[in-house]
Amino acid sequence: MVESRLMRILLRGGAVLTLAFIYLPLFVIALYAFNRNVTQAWPIENYSTRWFSVAFHDPDVRDALRNSLIAAVGATAIALVLGTLASLAVSRYRFFGREVITFAVILPIALPGIVTGLALQATIIDVLGPLGIGFGLTTIIVGHATFCIVVIYNNAIARMRRTSGSLDEASADLGADNWQTFRYVMLPQMRTALLAGGLLAFALSFDEVIVTVFTSGAEQTLPIWIFATLARPDDQPIVNVVALFVILVSIIPVYIATRLAGSSGLTAERPKRSAVAANVPAP
Repeated sequence: MVESRLMRILLRGGAVLTLAFIYLPLFVIALYAFNRNVTQAWPIENYSTRWFSVAFHDPDVRDALRNSLIAAVGATAIALVLGTLASLAVSRYRFFGREVITFAVILPIALPGIVTGLALQATIIDVLGPLGIGFGLTTIIVGHATFCIVVIYNNAIARMRRTSGSLDEASADLGADNWQTFRYVMLPQMRTALLAGGLLAFALSFDEVIVTVFTSGAEQTLPIWIFATLARPDDQPIVNVVALFVILVSIIPVYIATRLAGSSGLTAERPKRSAVAANVPAP
């Protein structure tokens, strides 16, 4: 398709406006993190890094950061196991209710977070409470895993549907058991998809707020600490620093996951058939 000069200008302008709409608020928060004054005023008069040291030595911030890391790692680990098992079952086997399982696994990401949070809170109080399991890091991890599973499942099943099942059959014909087939045949094909999904799941869990409010009890993660501290104007500079840190921690795994997806063939171009055939030796 041949585009006119005006069309190219409009498309580029639209792209710039879209990016500005998304990232301008984040850029403002990043600038306020270097504001020397306690009060926020625009334009910023004096810049300083003093609040970074204050935030680093704040025990509440460090406890919240530790909780966020533990919750994100735990939720990602659970999601990797359950999401991988579900994707293998759906992609490699045919059974009654197969499509229902796909719908049930994907549904939590589509539900409003407040609905998921209320359901988890009721389950913790009425079902797990009598068993001696109360609110805490464990319930935060379980709550986050409910939507992290979707990311792992989508990445893994997309990869499995792009790979031939004949490799699994060949492995079985050569005498390999199910575990050996998974370890030596399936896992090498899935590992970049699982790693990318795990990074995305970690980022989602690290900055989750709504579900955490209903499942945390007295524990605080970093986003919950930010939400609770907003009511204290004197701590606003520390909040800006912590918010900048959360932005960076969220950007890094998403960027790596995007690079992994591109290098593993999800977004890269496939080689042409003639180019592949040229490299295959003749019998």
